[in-house]
Formats: sequence, structure tokens, C-alpha cells
Amino acid sequence: MGGDEWARTGPYRRDLAEAFQQAQEDELARENHGFEGRSVERLWRDPEWQEYIFTGGTGTVLDFPLMIEAEDADDGPFMRPLTDSEVRAWAPHGRPSHEEWVAALDAGRLEFPGRGQGNCTVLHRDGRPVQIGYWGVTAD
Repeated sequence: MGGDEWARTGPYRRDLAEAFQQAQEDELARENHGFEGRSVERLWRDPEWQEYIFTGGTGTVLDFPLMIEAEDADDGPFMRPLTDSEVRAWAPHGRPSHEEWVAALDAGRLEFPGRGQGNCTVLHRDGRPVQIGYWGVTAD
């Protein structure tokens, strides 16, 4: 298989790693994928969960154990925020709205990462941060 592309939004927090963790908790509360009663941290220590993710995945923020720094070049199963220059490549003003983000993904101006990887960026309304846009590709 070639991996499935997906995109979702989550709550905004100034600390992107905290926002990512909140998005994971929210997603797990909506759908536990048969792994009821476990935290995200416990899931990633479970070999069955790892097998589930690497052979299909959820197509959500749950597919990644943690967020790395924007400048980090690791290509493991991580969520990585875009750098300022990466954002400005498709949103020159540097404060993309949800609509601009969707349009950039749809038009290919904003690429999906490689298999088993995710990216995120802050989305704005009226110049203020309101959401985090997450997008990625499953590992399968």
C-alpha cells in the first residue's frame, strides 16, 4: 500500500506540543480503535498498537507518538510543525487561515509529508490563532 493522506484540525494552544497532545486525547475519546481504556502514552508502549498503526493506522494525530521540533530532520513516525519559511512559501503573510490551508493542500502548494509522517501549522481567523491544522500520511 502507498499510505493514505489525511487532514484534520485541532484546538489551538500556544505550546504546539500541548496542542498536539490535546488533539490526540480528543481523537482517542472520539474513537479508541478497539484499544479502550488506554492513554495515548500507554498505546504507544503496546506492540499491538504499533502493529495497528504501521499496517493501517488511524489517519489522525494518533498515528504519531510525539511531536518533534520544526527544524528536526527525523523522518520517523513523528508530527512536525512547519518552520516559518515553510509556512510563508504558501501563505506569504505568515498567518494562514483554515481556508488558505485547505486550498494549499488541495492545489499541491502545500505538500503532504512522506509515509508515516505528519505536519502541522497554526491556523488564524482575523489574524488571531484559532486552530492547529494537522495533515499526514499513514504508514501502511
